[in-house]
Amino acid sequence: MLKNKKVTFILPAEIVADASHGLLLGEFNNWNKETGFSLKKAKDGSMKATIELEAGKSYEYRYLLDGGRWENDQTAEQYAHVHGFDIVNCVITVPVEETLVEAKPKAKKAVAPKAEKVEKVPAEKASTKKVKSVPVAKKAADDLTKIEGIGKKIAELLKAENISTFSDLSKATPKKLKAILDAAGNKFSMHEPATWPKQAKLAAAEKWEDLKKLQSDLKGGK
Repeated sequence: MLKNKKVTFILPAEIVADASHGLLLGEFNNWNKETGFSLKKAKDGSMKATIELEAGKSYEYRYLLDGGRWENDQTAEQYAHVHGFDIVNCVITVPVEETLVEAKPKAKKAVAPKAEKVEKVPAEKASTKKVKSVPVAKKAADDLTKIEGIGKKIAELLKAENISTFSDLSKATPKKLKAILDAAGNKFSMHEPATWPKQAKLAAAEKWEDLKKLQSDLKGGK
């Protein structure tokens, strides 16, 4: 049987703002405000709460501050849309190991293109006309966190594997994506990327309504 682990939730000062008190609510207490965990305000203006959660499980959570103001953790591992509501919850997966080392995949070395062989032209036949070189436009990265199940940290893992656009993600197989997550450790291996390429294909085609409809039936990307 897996043991419980202490997990500390921290809400930074810029989000706390002028709030004097708040609660940590989530699946771990059935979203009950009466049994919510009180957030203690630190000298730097941040708020935090330390609770025990079962290792190996994932939980959705949010923060409730003064005046009924709901806030999310901007550095959450991933996010989940609440079916039927315009609400997004944070998601945390409690690691099994006591000490978690976050493995970061090495960036692939860029391979220099082979130089083309240029034939020498006799001086008298050489053209004096200069040809301007046209710079090749770099492919702009997309916001992969728009894909249900992908948070900021997972997006960074994918970009390190040269998956930085919706088009790149749509061409990746679930097997390849799962291998990337597994290589990053237990913190990421519990995520399921089966629907990510399908979501990315819709995003690449800018079919946002179709993507929203698909995501409304998903939870945590599943």
